[in-house]
Amino acid sequence: MTSTIGSVSLWLALVSAGAGLLAPALGRREAGRATAIGVTSILAQLALVSVAAGSLAWAFARSDFSLAYVAHNSSLRTPLYFKITGLWASLEGSLLLWEWMLVAFAGLVAWRHRERHRELMPWVLWVFSGVSAFFLGVLAFASPPFERLWPVPLDGRGLNPLLEDADMLTHPPLLYAGFVGLTVPYAFAMAALITGRLGDDWISTIRRWTISAWLFLTLGNLFGGWWSYHVLGWGGYWAWDPVENASFMPWLPATALLHSIQIQERRGMLKVWNLSLIIVAFALTIFGTFLTRSGVLSSVHAFSSGPVGGLFLGFLALVLLGSFALVALRADHLRSQPELDAVVSRESAFLLTNVVLAAATFTVFLGTIFPLIAEAVTGVKLSVGAPYFSRVTVPLFVALLLLMAVGPLIAWRKASADNLRRNFLWPAALSVVTAVALAVAGARDPWALLALTLSAFVGFTIAVDLVRAVRARRAIAGEGAVRAMATLVRRNQRRYGGFVVHLGVVLIVIGITGSMNWSDERNVTLGQGETVALGRFTLRFDGIRTTQQPTHERVEAAFRVFNDRHDLGTISPALKFFPAQQSPLGRAVLRMGWWDDLYVILSGFSDLKAAQATVKVMVRPLISWIWVGGLVMVAGTLLALAPLRPVRSGT
Repeated sequence: MTSTIGSVSLWLALVSAGAGLLAPALGRREAGRATAIGVTSILAQLALVSVAAGSLAWAFARSDFSLAYVAHNSSLRTPLYFKITGLWASLEGSLLLWEWMLVAFAGLVAWRHRERHRELMPWVLWVFSGVSAFFLGVLAFASPPFERLWPVPLDGRGLNPLLEDADMLTHPPLLYAGFVGLTVPYAFAMAALITGRLGDDWISTIRRWTISAWLFLTLGNLFGGWWSYHVLGWGGYWAWDPVENASFMPWLPATALLHSIQIQERRGMLKVWNLSLIIVAFALTIFGTFLTRSGVLSSVHAFSSGPVGGLFLGFLALVLLGSFALVALRADHLRSQPELDAVVSRESAFLLTNVVLAAATFTVFLGTIFPLIAEAVTGVKLSVGAPYFSRVTVPLFVALLLLMAVGPLIAWRKASADNLRRNFLWPAALSVVTAVALAVAGARDPWALLALTLSAFVGFTIAVDLVRAVRARRAIAGEGAVRAMATLVRRNQRRYGGFVVHLGVVLIVIGITGSMNWSDERNVTLGQGETVALGRFTLRFDGIRTTQQPTHERVEAAFRVFNDRHDLGTISPALKFFPAQQSPLGRAVLRMGWWDDLYVILSGFSDLKAAQATVKVMVRPLISWIWVGGLVMVAGTLLALAPLRPVRSGT
């Protein structure tokens, strides 16, 4: 019954998407009628896809192994909360979640903007229905989630052991929300190109949607790094894995768009560039889906090989060719725009930021697809590892730090010598002092020293600007420092929200720089009662024990941790033995701190009587600043989006 309800719902949703594609033609003489048809189509798709997703979730909750998808991603031993995450644990279910989010976003767009954008809305919904029809076609024909299994097994295969983590509830849905969110600016851009209504009104609408999508992508990548750090058991948080790159690449042009869109809003410039960024960001979400679901690469993040790779590649080609053909068709409407007044200006700084972000996108894209191209041409499997990405991207990201400091404070149109001196003299001087102090303290690597110095420069420029603004506000309105700051934030949410985001980036850069340059590690085999010292930590091995978990058996090694003669308690790295796995999976443990993390991995053990364990002990300096910095970025984004109460005139 569940299979029938789910399958019929998807088929009916596909029919509804087809009706949505006909909406502009059916209502060509009246935009309101076309919009009404489009809205009805979207709402029907949302209701039907919700029924399908609910049916699949119910099948997981009931352990209905008559569905092949449930049998392959759940078992009787799987806890309920992991059964629910099985909904997006593999190919078919993840596409179903993606489709549900897509039509949900489309419904929100129609609800919020159908009155403001009467002429654009039929085509906005047409684009949504087109994308939805593609995903529904894949779900109906190529990867049906309700395919039945016969004979029905008594138990399922169970969830992939690497996915048995609480972050399964956050990382994939957040990342999908970011991917789907980028469909909104793409739909508006295509509608503007189709109708020829290329004014700036729709630009102000998509800005908030782009910020929201960017926020979800930021959270998705942040939780992905945290998942890699505390689950995969290798001591790192980013390996430049192709699927990690697939989630990172759309974030880069989206970041560029959020900067360049300000130039279009203020000066009417960069129209073609912004349209190109919107198209590329959306196309990269489809490309990332192709990478993870085509079977063309091996990754701990990738789904198994399936028939959908060619379909996504064809859809990607259609998106790129169709979108840029529309840009070329409207070239006459996009050509006339102001030119830069001066090289030294905020417009130039934001434009350079875009160039650097575009270069970073191309660099990551090239490193990701090069092994695929090389294998297709030569038949030889090659790999492009972290050294390539670090060598090429580090200079680009260091340049971004400099532009982060300069861009928000330099004057529009043309910066005077007085503007440069007032905004940057003191921050530059304090940054030089910081560089000298870091060098004296032992920072010798030039890139690390430069990254930390420019991070300080960003912080000092923000601090100097804020202090100057608060002083001016107090002088004008006679307010206290706290109230003056609150007033400034209310009046300039985007500006100060951006500053908070930049401070979050600075914290992340400090965490990455510290963990990459000053980490230490040691492999050692210890008998019971023996100790190992690394950095400021000493670990004493106290023995081994086994525990039985719902889905696996766990062997834990207990270590007592000391720091400067203080007892910090016990940590227990483990190896997990799953019935369906030939090799055990590690469960690393870590003790987090502001200045460093202690990270311990159990590599092997002898029998319980001998009580001997082989472990890798790592000390990762400043790595916690990455997670704190990510939260600060989120706080800044929410500040920019928050509907704060406007300040009354005269205050």
